[in-house]
Amino acid sequence: MKGQLKGIVCIVIAAIGFSFMTFFVRLAGDLPTMQKAFFRNAFALIIAVATLLIKREKFEIPKNCRMDIFFRCLFGTTGLIANFYAIDKLDLADSNMLNKLSPFFAILISIPVLKEKPSKLDITATIVAFIGALFIIRPTGSNMQLIPSLIGLYGGFGAGTAYVFVRRAGGKGAKTPVIVICFSLFSCLLTLPFMIFRFVVMTPKQWLIMIMAGFSAAVGQFAITTAYKFAPAKKLSVFDYLQVIFAALWGIIFFGEVPVPLSIVGYVIIMGVALVRWEKARRQDT
Repeated sequence: MKGQLKGIVCIVIAAIGFSFMTFFVRLAGDLPTMQKAFFRNAFALIIAVATLLIKREKFEIPKNCRMDIFFRCLFGTTGLIANFYAIDKLDLADSNMLNKLSPFFAILISIPVLKEKPSKLDITATIVAFIGALFIIRPTGSNMQLIPSLIGLYGGFGAGTAYVFVRRAGGKGAKTPVIVICFSLFSCLLTLPFMIFRFVVMTPKQWLIMIMAGFSAAVGQFAITTAYKFAPAKKLSVFDYLQVIFAALWGIIFFGEVPVPLSIVGYVIIMGVALVRWEKARRQDT
């Protein structure tokens, strides 16, 4: 129980860290999405390399999981870019919630990739979660945020798919720092040409904001990694949705963003099914 409490504290810290990352990405202003993504990943790359050097581990990619790491990089990077685009175009709470559909996408992708058979509860929860997403996306002809919402939805898909390939690569012996370095380097190389083509000179304030975005993301990444060392995902995953609450608070306080009633209905539905899945997993473990 003591380990679980530590895990909960760490995942709350991670939720705060990631919510601040989205806040700083929005606060950076009208910088191109690719430029924001590059600097966020460049910061993560520096930290990952430093971690590998401190631990004195070799940078080695096992041959049997190279394609898994490639797909982790591909879907993780495109998902991150989509998420950053949604952050710039949608309310912080909406963009965060669409990204938090990733566990439900992971359930679907795990079927062909990991050959895992989802339970009836998982299938039902996934269907209900996507119904909740419709309240946020609101696919009507008059909704000017439809395209950014769909791109934000892809952000959740990319993240969920990336998690699945991380699991498969990890199961084959790939080490976490190596996976992080591959992802960060791939992201930097992919976004670099776009950034050069549309580079916008940043003010000292924007440099500071982007450094804070990278730092916040690093805090979130390290905290969430530590959390899952103290307790299994099924006991902690529901607390990760606190990120949406924190993001909504930053949106209200700093940007005057008040979620529309339909979006709030969507939040309640998605967090509700996440809570049901968590409670079911908790009971099965006791």
